[in-house]
Amino acid sequence: MVVLGFLIALEIAARHYGLPGPITSQVQEVIVAPKSGFLLYACMALTMVVLTRRQRFIALGAALGIDAVFLLVRWAVGADLTDGHPFGNGALWVILGCAVIAVTRRTGQERILLLKGVGLGLLLVAGRKTGDTWLLITSKTRPTVLDPYLATADHALGNPSWLVGRIVTATGPVGARILDYVYAQLAVAAVVVALYQLRNVAAERRFPRHHLVRTFLVIGLLGPGIYMIFPVVGPIFAYGADGGHWAVANLWPDLPPPIDAAPHAIPFDEITPRNCMPSLHTAWATAIFIHSRKGPRVLRYAGTFWLIATLTATLGFGYHYGVDLVAGVVFTLTIEAALRSLERGWDRSGILLVTYGVAVFTALLLSYRYLPMEMAEHPWLFGPLLILAMASVIYGYVRTTSQWETEAVPARQSQPQHELVSG
Repeated sequence: MVVLGFLIALEIAARHYGLPGPITSQVQEVIVAPKSGFLLYACMALTMVVLTRRQRFIALGAALGIDAVFLLVRWAVGADLTDGHPFGNGALWVILGCAVIAVTRRTGQERILLLKGVGLGLLLVAGRKTGDTWLLITSKTRPTVLDPYLATADHALGNPSWLVGRIVTATGPVGARILDYVYAQLAVAAVVVALYQLRNVAAERRFPRHHLVRTFLVIGLLGPGIYMIFPVVGPIFAYGADGGHWAVANLWPDLPPPIDAAPHAIPFDEITPRNCMPSLHTAWATAIFIHSRKGPRVLRYAGTFWLIATLTATLGFGYHYGVDLVAGVVFTLTIEAALRSLERGWDRSGILLVTYGVAVFTALLLSYRYLPMEMAEHPWLFGPLLILAMASVIYGYVRTTSQWETEAVPARQSQPQHELVSG
């Protein structure tokens, strides 16, 4: 009910600005070309974790068949597909069909399990649609942005967006295309890791108490609230060609902004999302990295690659400042610690870890807002302090969760010793 109420509130807010909200956008994709067919098939894969192998083949075949029909109809009527993918509707139809089957043909625990699978798939879709609506709200309700504060504070880290931007530009179209794919398909990568974590659901007939999808959704739920508090559009808009006449200057990625005046909020258009602080792509990629650590070697390598490539893309495309990424890592570790504490039961170690993460995250935001000049003028002091603050949260998370895992492993019982008894 809480999720439904939240979606309805966002729907009303979007309609206030004359645009469809998350509910309308999702309903439209039952018929119209979906924005991301890959995401819908990934969501269907999440739903299918509760199905048997035979049922999965039937579901996949039905989705492909429905998409083939849609494709033929669109080809026949000459539908414009420039704003969407020519596939994906079939996957959504299958998810909704599973919901109908659960209500009409299943009972008891089987019904609950199938509905949980449907809910998992639809929640990921709703999370994407909710994020799009949030971005619209940030651009409409925040007429000014705080980019000069972050650009100034970023001098403490050596202006990494400008540095990586020049490197990515030097790699040419091939490197940029690879990074763009990694950046755009982050949710699909998350589904791959989640599918590994949920691989035993069909056999065990239950979901694990904690998995990546939970962290992914909570990040998407809380992150946009920070956007509203700290609206930032990113270097390529505030200091690059993409900002048009709203940009302070056309400097990115060739020339870092000078430190010649106290930063101040600047007006910006009502189109560009204020979605930089914290970097949620960094947050999600960090969550993928964390949850891939328990997988096989290929999954661990993939999680590492996706994290590095996402960090490179967020900086190299000028979407984020370096300080955004630092905040994003702390943001994720704090959320992950809170969810794991909630799953295992709150204790002193969990409370301390979450409290420390919240304190560090708050301190980062306050320093970016009120100490940017000091950070820029003393980079050899504040740069290491920022990295040390992030590293301390990483260390605290690793140390605490390692203790939790050690405590969760039952002590090995000693084998009984048989003694010879002489008669």
